[in-house]
Amino acid sequence: MTNPYAISDDTPVYVISVAAELSGMHPQTLRHYDRQGLVSPGRSAGRGRGRRYSLRDVLVLREVQRLSQAGISLPGIKRIMELEGELDQYRAALTEMAAEMAQLRTELESTRAVAARLAGLLRSRGAGGTLVPVRDGRTGGPATGPAAREAGPDLPAAGTAGDPRPEAG
Repeated sequence: MTNPYAISDDTPVYVISVAAELSGMHPQTLRHYDRQGLVSPGRSAGRGRGRRYSLRDVLVLREVQRLSQAGISLPGIKRIMELEGELDQYRAALTEMAAEMAQLRTELESTRAVAARLAGLLRSRGAGGTLVPVRDGRTGGPATGPAAREAGPDLPAAGTAGDPRPEAG
């Protein structure tokens, strides 16, 4: 059960004066950074529609202040923040792809184990044994004709698209 009173780091709760104090800046500086697009606080409901800052906004403001004190211009800071956002997106995509690759590796190993088991069964039953019905790759129906009868009713005819055996030469 989730707590209905829990808030996330992205919940806009701080008025500008509190956010300014938490970030160590003047409220006018926060307004300027908002106009520059460095931080995008939420807006409160009602006629005043005042800015509401989240904890994440306060952390962004602290980072802006740190970079500014290091001598980086506001456009440079904005670009750094955009690139960091892109990097976060790429990292998330990479993590997702790595998880998908792990799942595919597991499925591949499982498929290989089944294929090895089927190959063993086929060897133990002899070349004419049948395991599973196979459809003719050209028609989608059961393989027919003299070569199919020779191979067995559930195996594809020699030389057809579904025939796993090497062609006789």
